[in-house]
Amino acid sequence: MKTITTREDIKVLVTSFYAKIRKDDMLGDIFNSHIPESHWPAHLEKLTDFWETNLFGVARFKGNPSQKHINVDKNMNHSIDQIHFGKWLQLWFETIDELFVGELAIRAKNAARKMATGQYLVMWNHRNKN
Repeated sequence: MKTITTREDIKVLVTSFYAKIRKDDMLGDIFNSHIPESHWPAHLEKLTDFWETNLFGVARFKGNPSQKHINVDKNMNHSIDQIHFGKWLQLWFETIDELFVGELAIRAKNAARKMATGQYLVMWNHRNKN
C-alpha cells in the first residue's frame, strides 16, 4: 500500500471510485443520467482538480458543487437522501482503503465526510425555500 503523494495518485483514486459509483445499484443511475458518457473524462479531471485542491492545497478547482447537487436533487424530484450520501461515503472509504494509507488518505476520508454532510444540508435547505 502506498500513500497519496501526487496528482496521479489522486487521479487513480477518483477514477477507481467513480468506476464503482457508475456501476452501483443505488448511485449509478443518478450519476449516469446526469453526466453523459462523453462528459465523464472531463468530469473526472474536474474531480481530480477538486481533490488535488483539497488534499494538496493547490488552487486548481473552479466550480460550484453545491449548485450542481441542488440541480441533481431537483431533477430527481428532491429524492436524494442521506442514504445516498452514506453509500457514496462507503464506496469512497472502500476505494481509499484498497489503494492508499497514510495521513492524506485519512484527510480524504474526513474531507469527504464533511463534504457529504455539507452538500446534503445545502440541498435540504434549498428544498425548504421552495
